[in-house]
Amino acid sequence: MTDNETVYIPPQGHRAPRRNRFVPPLLILPFLAYNLVVFTLFRGNPVNWGAGMFAVPMPSGMPWAVSAGDFLLVVGIICLFIEVLKSTNSARSSIVEHMLSMVVFVLFLVEFLLVGAASSSVFFLLMVMSLIDVVAGFTVSITSAHRDVSMS
Repeated sequence: MTDNETVYIPPQGHRAPRRNRFVPPLLILPFLAYNLVVFTLFRGNPVNWGAGMFAVPMPSGMPWAVSAGDFLLVVGIICLFIEVLKSTNSARSSIVEHMLSMVVFVLFLVEFLLVGAASSSVFFLLMVMSLIDVVAGFTVSITSAHRDVSMS
């Protein structure tokens, strides 16, 4: 090391402050996509979710057909995974995010019960993903809060 070099040693035990940004519930995306597609492209007919989008040739020789409903469910599963990761955050904004996740679930439930275009397995499974998001979010928050409390 020469005399002109400066070495920076960060202070021990000090972390850079994390910015807790508010991120709305991501399961609203498949909810909106479902409604947009079913009412604009399918003209309110939920049966069309079974229509094939594309096929992938498999090494077995049989094609793997992917429907629009399958594709939307994969998007929903990815959103659910990110939501579960978000629920591990213990910031104040996470409580608001949990409440908004509950609102998204209620929107799913009301539409499933009252709107004919939502009476499909695709919509039902998206609604179940929303319920899992709500339950997982509150469960993770309660579990992490329980661990944070120290008994004296």
